[in-house]
Amino acid sequence: MINWERVEELKADIGPEDFGEVVEIFLEEVQQSLGSIDFCATHTEMEEKLHFLKGSALNLGFHEFSKLCARYETAASEGELHEIPVAAVKESYRQTKEAFLARI
Repeated sequence: MINWERVEELKADIGPEDFGEVVEIFLEEVQQSLGSIDFCATHTEMEEKLHFLKGSALNLGFHEFSKLCARYETAASEGELHEIPVAAVKESYRQTKEAFLARI
């Protein structure tokens, strides 16, 4: 679910003292994106939102969530909005965030 090696690498890169702030910013940005994902009117908007979520997730080691976003980013790029279970994307993030916060 979470690539803990990536988390430790990020913490080492930015320093433990700034890590909490980076995590906080990440969680806020992802929460905002997820909050607006229901309102994507076009496949391009959905693709862009999922691309952002995928990249953000990779940066913080949210491996499974990133893979899910990548899969649905592809579906969106092919115009298949009906194939994207937004609730499942949100639930994956919720579970990953919960596991992440429990460990850090």
